[in-house]
Amino acid sequence: MNNHVTVLEIDGNALDHNLNYFKNKLEPKTKILAVVKAFGYGSDGVKIAQHLQHKVDYFAVAYAHEGIALREAGVETPILVLHPQIPNLQAIIDFKLEPNLYNFKIFNAFLALANNKLLLNYPVHIKFNTGLNRLGFWHTDIPKILASLHENNHVKVVSLFSHLAASEDLEEKEFTTNQLNNFAYIAKQFYQHLAYEPMLHILNTSGVINYAKAQFDMVRIGIGLYGFGNDANETAQLKNTHNLKSIISQIHLIKPGETVGYNRAFVAKKPSKTATIPVGHADGLSRKLGNKKHYVLINNKKAPIIGNVCMDMIMVDVTHIDCKEGDEVIVFNRQEMIQKMANAAETIVYETLTAISQRVKKELIN
Repeated sequence: MNNHVTVLEIDGNALDHNLNYFKNKLEPKTKILAVVKAFGYGSDGVKIAQHLQHKVDYFAVAYAHEGIALREAGVETPILVLHPQIPNLQAIIDFKLEPNLYNFKIFNAFLALANNKLLLNYPVHIKFNTGLNRLGFWHTDIPKILASLHENNHVKVVSLFSHLAASEDLEEKEFTTNQLNNFAYIAKQFYQHLAYEPMLHILNTSGVINYAKAQFDMVRIGIGLYGFGNDANETAQLKNTHNLKSIISQIHLIKPGETVGYNRAFVAKKPSKTATIPVGHADGLSRKLGNKKHYVLINNKKAPIIGNVCMDMIMVDVTHIDCKEGDEVIVFNRQEMIQKMANAAETIVYETLTAISQRVKKELIN
């Protein structure tokens, strides 16, 4: 039982708002895949999926165990496993997950397993590399893929997809347009030589914002679902879903010359009051946030983090804040604050959110 007093509240109403915001950018027939990998971007993938399972068409996870967790929680929506590994292919079948086959090693391994199990038209997805150079077949692999597919009926390609490398950067519009054109060419080859037409999807959150005309059959909404559009104007239209809260465990009165925390990183120059908060780098707060690089909110006032961030705690300066032990502490509760935290840690919002530790209690609030 998780009794950590530091809690991440997940705003279900904000999730719905963000989902509907992107739905309004799409054609009525376009399907939506909600990305819930990495514990729902640092929150709780199971709770997110349970909340959205009747509102979206697909879920995506990175690894098989993430999809298994959704199935064990009763989620029946189709689940795409973006980065399956050969040792997990049997589990993927057992839990009715749908693998992304991205190279011939895993493609052949899954076809062999499907043949051995006498599966019929098991749903798979095939990913093509159009410029990100991370995962995916090359367009030159198409004839060999088609030949293998024609030889058996154990699998059926539910979708063909790719991933944009710089959809948020309009200075890379030419590169992105080339990716879209390459993907359309790949799809055409399959449509001409298969007896059926798999779904097509390439757009992520930023792709929907900047290249909505290329929505094809489905789009994948990840960071946008959680309140960020990779663009200040778009983010302003979204609602924050992650609210990280804690409490004051103890208050200290510090004399001039006394120090606070490891390595005596903070030295009081005047009589000061500090508060200790039970959240640290083991909970997801970067050590770069210490030494007044960032702050928390206590009674609507900024309390700078002083000294070094500890594993389980931070200390903050509350000299000018009327507060007491047990008072609520806001680590972040809006997009602007999360962005400032990411900037202070010299990283991006994705990392700030996904860094939230699994020992932090998660609650979905409607």
